[in-house]
Formats: sequence, structure tokens, C-alpha cells
Amino acid sequence: MAATGSEKQGSKAYYVTTPIYYVNDAPHLGHAYTTVAGDVLTRWHRQRGEKVWYLTGTDEHGQKIMRTAEANGVSPQEWCDKLVEEAWKPLWEHLNIANDDFIRTTQKRHTDRVQEFVQDLYDKGEIYKGGYEGPYCVGCEEYKLPGDLIEAEDGTKLCAVHKKPVEILKEENYFFKLSEYGPKLIEFYEANPGFIQPESARNEVLNFVKQGLEDLSISRSTFDWGVPVPWDDKHVIYVWIDALLNYATAVGYNENPAKFDETFPANVHLIGKDILRFHAIIWPAMLMAQGLPVPGRVAANGWLMVGGEKMSKSNLTGIKPQDLTSHFGVDAYRWYFLRAIAFGQDGSFSWEDFSARYTSELANDYGNLASRVAAMVGKYFGGELPAATADGDAEKALHEGLAKAVATADAKIGEELDFQAGILAIFDFVKQVNGYITEQEPWKVAKDDSAEGRARLATILYTAAESLRAVAVLLNPIMPETSQALWDSLGAEASLGALSAQPVQDAATWGQLPAGATVTKGAVLFPRLEDPKKD
Repeated sequence: MAATGSEKQGSKAYYVTTPIYYVNDAPHLGHAYTTVAGDVLTRWHRQRGEKVWYLTGTDEHGQKIMRTAEANGVSPQEWCDKLVEEAWKPLWEHLNIANDDFIRTTQKRHTDRVQEFVQDLYDKGEIYKGGYEGPYCVGCEEYKLPGDLIEAEDGTKLCAVHKKPVEILKEENYFFKLSEYGPKLIEFYEANPGFIQPESARNEVLNFVKQGLEDLSISRSTFDWGVPVPWDDKHVIYVWIDALLNYATAVGYNENPAKFDETFPANVHLIGKDILRFHAIIWPAMLMAQGLPVPGRVAANGWLMVGGEKMSKSNLTGIKPQDLTSHFGVDAYRWYFLRAIAFGQDGSFSWEDFSARYTSELANDYGNLASRVAAMVGKYFGGELPAATADGDAEKALHEGLAKAVATADAKIGEELDFQAGILAIFDFVKQVNGYITEQEPWKVAKDDSAEGRARLATILYTAAESLRAVAVLLNPIMPETSQALWDSLGAEASLGALSAQPVQDAATWGQLPAGATVTKGAVLFPRLEDPKKD
């Protein structure tokens, strides 16, 4: 049995991947959703002090890309180059995606290794020549089983994902002996129940495999935009075999053994649920056939819905992320989708919901708290953070609340990929701090000029500022720009060092922000939203 990622740790990097995205068009909210989730996950692990590798990229071969390029009057390579450099990479930079690598499947570092991998399987007798005829969806780049099709009113068979007619293809292909790996896969799934998430996705895959697998066509001979089959240049390698191998080729497969050993396999493959079978069945079977370790986890997120339809260009519900960031800001964008939608489930987006959550949670609860605390330290102590004296029950309750928030957020975000629950835990603490200030009424305490009054006021404002120090650390992987602004406002950079160097798991250790730190009231973290109709 192949080893899982969890069995191969030690000095291994925490390796996370997104799908590599088709470049038939510019990216939309659905693509950005998965990529931001991966960025938050890897930033969290980096801020745990772990070695991390985050990979994303583009899938540039196949019939769909070829046809799109032809429709636009350019070569497939020209089309890919233009989209990658003008749309995909700039968007990830705009959204503060801190990926360690961006792989393109047209790069030589990838195509050479793909040929070597497939040649090895062929030499081992895992691949044979045969023929196939069946319904094919160009959008999915996949032969469809009868259960994968729906029927239009006129009787035409449609792909259930793209709602477009399938094509009947008949060609001579090379096949991978996938059918032989059914029992091994079932054994693996049962031994590793957390390999596929969520549970509904695991059940779907397990039931599918138990029905029996067919051998997989791994070449195409009806078009030439792909990686040539090394022993037969009349065929190109099936785009999904080509694409899945990016997870290995990007980290040094057959080229950099040291990097490969310290990175591969992925701890987490983040994917959309529509490509679940490729990652949970075909990919581990390929690795088993090659004697390579299997990933730790395949986590399938749901679909983003607008008006009840899956977010995609084909059904015209595709929305550019820039349409939202220009109004709400990049950090709010990164926060909203992970806050509003339970990862692994379908979720609906609406402008009204985003606006309401932004105003209530970001502007009122969080941003206003930061502004109030900085303003009061400035007004009552000249911008110099006072030292706390004796902590009472109210302060101890905040210490306990913070410890709970840190433990919950670290478990939910760092381990369970339950971003929503982790973010809610942090914002529950923000609400607790707001409640503390409301109850303690520092503006009234400030009217008491006695030593006891000044000491009490100092304790209240130190407690609030120290709470914000922890919040800045916890929210840094999610909202790095505003977290840095808060960190600077608290004077923490000068006294504690870089925000990115603060371990999230240690954020609850009380008293890190030193008395005497210079607290300044900076720009509002989350400005009041203007009516978009007036823009």
C-alpha cells in the first residue's frame, strides 16, 4: 500500500495545491475562492512557523483550449500566454496570493517529466493500446458515463455540468489499467477516512469505485494540442493525465530529488467538486502504479452560486473579483467568501449580503473597535500605551475568551479547513472585547483623576490594546493588509517585530504588547461603503 502524506513528515513541507485552471477565459469568483482558501491555509501554517509550499497554475493543453484559441484567431500557445500574463497572474497578485510557484503545463519542466512518467507506466505494462467510443464533453475534457448525462427537451444528451451537448467520439487510444486499482483504492479509502472531504464527497467516490472501474483512455489522436505520447507521436497524452502530474513535476519529480522528497506528496489538494473523481480516483491510482506516496487529503469545495446557477462563464454568472475588490477592498473580499460560506458546501453570493456583513462585522465590530481604542489611548495617555495593574474578573474573562478563540481558530483553519468556524471564533472574541469596553465605560472612568481611577483606566485600555494585538495576529493570514495596519497602529512592529513572525498558536499568551508602545490612530480599517449606484 502506498504511503500517505501524513506518514511522511519530519522535515517535509506542508504542501498545498489549487487545481490548475483552464485558460479558456479570464478567472472569475469561483477560481478566486479556491485560491484564496489555499492562500489563507498556507499563510496560517507559515505563521505557525512551519515550512510551507503553495502551488497554483494553469492547465493549457486539450481540445477546449485549442478550440478557444482557434475561435479567437490565434495559436493555442499565444492564447495561453496572453491569458496567463494579462489575467491570471495579475489577479493573484491583486488578491495578495502568496504562492510559492506558478506552473504552466506548456513549460518544458512539466512536459518532459510527463512523458517520462507515462513512459515508465508503459514500460511496466500499466498502459496498453485499445479503442473506445462514447459520449465526450469537451468542457470537462472527459468521456461521460450514462449516469453523467441529462436529456434536453428534444432528447439531446447533455453534460450535466456544462448543460451542453456531448460529442460521440470514436478513436484508437492507449489505456491505463485503472480497473485493477479499484480494490486497492477501496482499501486505501477505508484505512484513511479523512482522505476525501467533505463526507458527502467521500461517500460519492467510495460508491462510484465499488460499482467497478473501467480502464482509462490516456491518449487522444483526433487533435494535436498536447504532450506527445513518447512512444507514439500520433497521439497526445490525455489532458487530465497531463494536468494531474503538475503536482509532481512542479516540485522536482525526476529532476530535483531533494526538493521532491521534502515536498511531495501534497498534504492538501484543494479542488472544485466537479473534478473530484480525477483527484480522488485517477490521481492516487496513477501514484500507486508508479510506487509513489498518495496525498494526505483531497478537499472539495462547493460551487459558488448566483441566482441558483453555478458560477461560470458559460452560464453568464461569472463575476470578476475586481468588480468586488474595487468596492469592498481586497481584504474584505478575502474575508467574505470564507466567512459567509462553509467550505465544502455550495454557497450563494449576493451583493446585499456582502454589504451587510461588511458593515456589521468589519466596519462596526472590528474597525470601530480598533479606532476607539487607539483614540482613547491617544486622548487619555498621549498615545503611550499604559501598563495594566491588577486584572479583575472582567479581564480574566477576556484572557479565557482569547485562549478559546486561538485554540478554536487554529484547529478549524489549520487542521479541519473549516475557515468559517475559525473566522467566527475570532470575531466572537472581537465582540467580547467590544462588550468589555461597553461594560467598563473607560470614558467615564477617565473622569476619575485619582490614582485608583488612572490605574483602572490604564488596565482597561491596555487590555483592549493587547486583545487587538492578538486579533491582528489571528487575522493576518486572512486579511494581511488591514492586520498590518492595525499592527502598526499599536506600535507592535517596533516592540515585537514583524507581524508575519508572530506564531498564531501563541497569540493567546497574554502581555506581549509592552507598556510604553506608541499607539497611533491610523486610517479607518474598513471605510464606510459608498452606494455603488453613485459610482
